[in-house]
Amino acid sequence: MDGDDRRLVRRLKRRDEGAFAELVAAYQGRIFNLCYRMLGSAEEAEELAQDVFLKCFQAIGSFRGDSSIGTWLYRIAMNLCKNRLKYLGRRHHNSTRDIADVTEQQWSKQSSERTFGEAPPRPDHAYEGRAAERRVQTALSSLDEEFRELLVLRDVQGLSYAEMVQITGLAEGTVKSRLHRARTALKRAFDALEGGA
Repeated sequence: MDGDDRRLVRRLKRRDEGAFAELVAAYQGRIFNLCYRMLGSAEEAEELAQDVFLKCFQAIGSFRGDSSIGTWLYRIAMNLCKNRLKYLGRRHHNSTRDIADVTEQQWSKQSSERTFGEAPPRPDHAYEGRAAERRVQTALSSLDEEFRELLVLRDVQGLSYAEMVQITGLAEGTVKSRLHRARTALKRAFDALEGGA
């Protein structure tokens, strides 16, 4: 951990509300994105992201500092996602039901952040982008959980192999070989959807 992380953790352990607000502000988007990519549902991801920060608040006293606070949050999020996927799997839940809604929300947010005079995206380009996003998420959701986890951590969240090792508990060589197989499986799943589109 760097000095900033150590100071933040000390404040968190003192139950400093400002520190928790800083932590949430710094990580809420990334934690939501991780949960969304794992679960494929904005509603589920939003609920689970809140649970991640609640769990952090409850367990901060046990945080030993072996990793960064962000890596610890990712580990909590991934464990909660896995538990939720098991729960949803037992109920044959369709986890990709609201992918289009999230993409539309993201597109609307991006549209509202355009600078003055910047042209809005063409409707056909926006539609194609949303359709591609749906196919990527559908393909990702069709993969085994262990493949999805590695793809989300590396290719979506941009984490290092060292961080992935800390989160998953796998050896670095195992992470790399499974990630290669996961990318191959994702490409196959995406290509199958492209062929059926």
